[in-house]
Amino acid sequence: MLKKFLPNQHVKSISEISPSDLKKQGMKGIITDLDNTLVAWNEPDATPDIIDWFKIMEENDIKVTIISNNKESRVRIFSEPLKAPFVHSARKPLKRAFIRAAKEMGLKREEIVVIGDQVLTDVFGGNRAGFHTILVVPIIKTDDKITKFNRKMERRILDKMKKKGWVTWEE
Repeated sequence: MLKKFLPNQHVKSISEISPSDLKKQGMKGIITDLDNTLVAWNEPDATPDIIDWFKIMEENDIKVTIISNNKESRVRIFSEPLKAPFVHSARKPLKRAFIRAAKEMGLKREEIVVIGDQVLTDVFGGNRAGFHTILVVPIIKTDDKITKFNRKMERRILDKMKKKGWVTWEE
């Protein structure tokens, strides 16, 4: 059961994820979390770096869909300027939103990577739904109220994985 929380990869920032690396792995699509993955949870708009990252993915025919547990208004305000499809109120780690996003992209699960900053929602949900997962370091250390609880649980899970030798990255 613990392995369902283990990401396939770990990176410090979403900017470390390149189209060429994804294509080498046979990936044609990305399902990405929003808050603390693309921008800080309290930042309403995409930064210039994120805008460029989305453009590079589009230029390389990598489809990107944003899925978030946040409310529609938050996700829409962020996603629409990027012309990015999105799923709001996703209820991650439930599989439904991940599967819906894949279906809307018209891609197979093995062609999609799930990217997020939380083990309990993004990685666990992506793994349960059968996707390749990448854990990113959260953009900022502060979190919204509900996420604070998740981080405490996540810390325990990561500590257990470290003891087993499954986690080798530095935080």
